[in-house]
Amino acid sequence: MFSIAGPAMVANLTTPLIGIVATTAIGRLGEASLLGGVAMASVIFDCLFWLFGFLRMSTLAFTAQSLGAGETDEVRIVLVRGLLIAALVGTVLIALQLPLAALVFDAMGGSDAVSHAGRTYFAIRIWSAPLALANYVVLGWLVGQARARLALAVQITINLINVAATLVLVTLFDAGIAGAASAAVIAEGAGIVLGLIVARRLQAEGLAASWQVLLDAEKLKRMFVVNRDIMIRTAALIGVFLFFNAQGARAGDVTLAANAVLNNFLLVSAFFLDGLANAAEQLCGHAIGARDRRAFTGATGLVIAWGFGFSLLVTIMLALFGPALIDAMTLSPPVRLAARDFLLYVTVSPLLAVFAFGFDGIYIGATWARDMRNLMVVSLALFLASWFALRDLGNTALWIAFLVHYAARGGLQAARYPALVRQSFGSK
Repeated sequence: MFSIAGPAMVANLTTPLIGIVATTAIGRLGEASLLGGVAMASVIFDCLFWLFGFLRMSTLAFTAQSLGAGETDEVRIVLVRGLLIAALVGTVLIALQLPLAALVFDAMGGSDAVSHAGRTYFAIRIWSAPLALANYVVLGWLVGQARARLALAVQITINLINVAATLVLVTLFDAGIAGAASAAVIAEGAGIVLGLIVARRLQAEGLAASWQVLLDAEKLKRMFVVNRDIMIRTAALIGVFLFFNAQGARAGDVTLAANAVLNNFLLVSAFFLDGLANAAEQLCGHAIGARDRRAFTGATGLVIAWGFGFSLLVTIMLALFGPALIDAMTLSPPVRLAARDFLLYVTVSPLLAVFAFGFDGIYIGATWARDMRNLMVVSLALFLASWFALRDLGNTALWIAFLVHYAARGGLQAARYPALVRQSFGSK
């Protein structure tokens, strides 16, 4: 389990480095509008690419299941199918870049200077879409074969090239915001080249496949259904975070800043739990393919138990050092005070997130995508209902609703789990 989860955790920890370096490089140019434009456009790409994260998830699950079933040829076919879908989706995004940019930037409502900078960044980085989505496929394919160290090497290479290209283009060549966007395109391009080289070396017979095999109607239908359901599930999850941030912004600058500080604490537990979810996806997918109920339930128990261990550790650390960390992250007395007022909610959140992250990985590995979709939509409804019922409490209502969402998301999946195991493996 840790041979998969460990590299995933390390990859998660290196990813924020990109944002830190880009923010620092652009921030040194001395124009707030440029920094705001990068921040706005980065959020757009985070949500846009996150929405198509099904490419990584489904590729991982189908690869692990094929491996468990002993279908070695299908392991290669899953990769090629995923790359074709990534190329198609990425090309569509590039073709729709003008109406897409108009829609999202008008909706976000930034100043003219910030929107102009953001549009400049968007117009360049959108060309990385096919490359970034193809990297999702390759990374999912590698982890699906339990080759997490190779996936980590590819991920870190992408991140380091992004950092280096940003520093060179922005600081040395004075390319400004266009340089930061170009760095992302260069990094994703280098990543997919490296990923395909690795994939080719792992497949002695090569990556070629006949169109007849690639376009197998039954396999394509199953892939489409799973991808569709994961995409709807992800859209519901994105809706929670967008609503949370929008309501925080409406509560005022101090509340918005305090929530931003506390969100960084949420990321700490997410780094660990998401790594364990990656392990669950591979182990459970392999067990489903092999029709091995004992391995499946054993992997579930390991992921949930270790998830509680990591979450308890994070909770204790936040309880002991949370106030000091808040003071280190902001010098504003009002923001410090507001963040302390809501620290308790963040402190207990890892314990509620265990089932949410763990069962996400289990459901993805087993390709129980329809149930995951339905339960996530219900969790979104409970989040909104909780906020609406408590909205007079202001930001407190928002944090309570967020915890309700965590609890509902994991609790509903845990309650549904025994029935799905019986359906997948039989009642005995």
